[in-house]
Amino acid sequence: MKKEKKDLENKFLTSLPESSQSEIIRRYRIIEPFLKKIKKLKVICSEEKVSFRTLQSWISKYRKNGLIGLSRTKRSDEGKNRVYNEELQIIIEGIHLRNSHLSKASIYRKIEEFSKSKNMKCPSYKTICNIVTNIPKDLKTLAHEGTKAYKDKFDLLYIRESSLPNEIWQADHMLLDILLTCDGNKKINKPWLTIIIDDYSRGICGYELSFMAPSSKKTSLALRQGIWKKKESNWSICGIPSTLYTDHGSDFTSQHIEQVCIDLKIELIFSNVGMPRGRGKIERFFRTLNQLLISELDGFTGSKSPKAKLNLAELEILIHKFILKYNQSELDTINNDTPQNRWEKNGFLPRLPESIEQLDLLLFTSIRPRKIGRDGIKFQGLRYLDPILADYIGEDIIIRFDQNDLTSIRVFYNNTYLCQPVCVDLEKEAVSLKEIQSARNSKRLYLQNEIKNKLSLVDAILNSKQKITSIEINPKKTEKRIKLKLYESD
Repeated sequence: MKKEKKDLENKFLTSLPESSQSEIIRRYRIIEPFLKKIKKLKVICSEEKVSFRTLQSWISKYRKNGLIGLSRTKRSDEGKNRVYNEELQIIIEGIHLRNSHLSKASIYRKIEEFSKSKNMKCPSYKTICNIVTNIPKDLKTLAHEGTKAYKDKFDLLYIRESSLPNEIWQADHMLLDILLTCDGNKKINKPWLTIIIDDYSRGICGYELSFMAPSSKKTSLALRQGIWKKKESNWSICGIPSTLYTDHGSDFTSQHIEQVCIDLKIELIFSNVGMPRGRGKIERFFRTLNQLLISELDGFTGSKSPKAKLNLAELEILIHKFILKYNQSELDTINNDTPQNRWEKNGFLPRLPESIEQLDLLLFTSIRPRKIGRDGIKFQGLRYLDPILADYIGEDIIIRFDQNDLTSIRVFYNNTYLCQPVCVDLEKEAVSLKEIQSARNSKRLYLQNEIKNKLSLVDAILNSKQKITSIEINPKKTEKRIKLKLYESD
């Protein structure tokens, strides 16, 4: 009783649910005529159809604790099952959590045997079914599917939301579900697409498409396109982001990307290892690209008989057009606004590097220092020339280049941009490093096959000569002398 009184003293009428408050007021209205000496209890009993003892109890509680005393008192065993032992409930839940494949009938038989051995009353089959059904879903998921599945379904997520353009950029790679021809239609391969998206506007800032696997080089090329101004008038998204949000891939955690982010004053944030959460916006774009473009093209791997007809350059043209159209499309996620319009609202001015050369110095691949020769710069078997190099013959320089276009390279002297020499043989068309390497490999294989064929022919000739000479040198061994057989009579 003392404990119940303390609990009532600590309660206020406003702290109770509305249903409990209504019930307290109803009870007070019933006993109010008696408290005001208007009616007797027997009259109230007959009118309200409430027992005399119940009315006496309400009056006593009201006089001791006021209105709060008319609230329903909780049972001491509330929430506990009074039909079966609590220990049995724990055992039933434990059996199901340990063996998810066991049926409810199998659990009932096990509990029946256990109850007999302990001389306990066995719960009914329906009771066991109710216990198994009422096990919390998060507990079942953790026990049956493991920690990863539990975190994906029940962990509290912190979703990063930006309030301004270029506040957060997200970057990710995807292996596209399409087969492309490469190396002169001799090989068929899938391309990798790197995308950088602005979290606030959902606009695509930059991309990189190639057969090259995810690496810091791919990320650097996509960042370069995203940060610098575009040639297209309807693609104005650019600038240096405040934050770059990526997964924990080795390409993003590389020292090169980390150094780039430090130099450009970009905060680099990674998602948890093995749990790429909070990057649903970029994953949604990949899904949209796959549904609206990739699935409609020849070579889509989801079709019955995919045949590679497109090459990398043709696919890049299609993806470029798709991105421009996507940035001009109305999206439900941004209140039916377009990414381009949302990014440009309120006269937003992006933070840009001083020059494209400064950006190239940070992003492009650097080569070990080499000297400038009298005939120019030799790189990847090619020769690059520029009039400015005449004053720096014999000096050490650093080369930076675009993996997808070796037409020209960028030369830096003492960490300062010097010039952009051009390869005379390639200046008419863009040639990638991979194409040059592929051509070298093809030529080397061709020469190796030629050598192999010539050597095999020589070996065949030499072996045949050895056989001939061996026959001529030892003719006696091959000839058999036939002796005349004589008889006694001869």
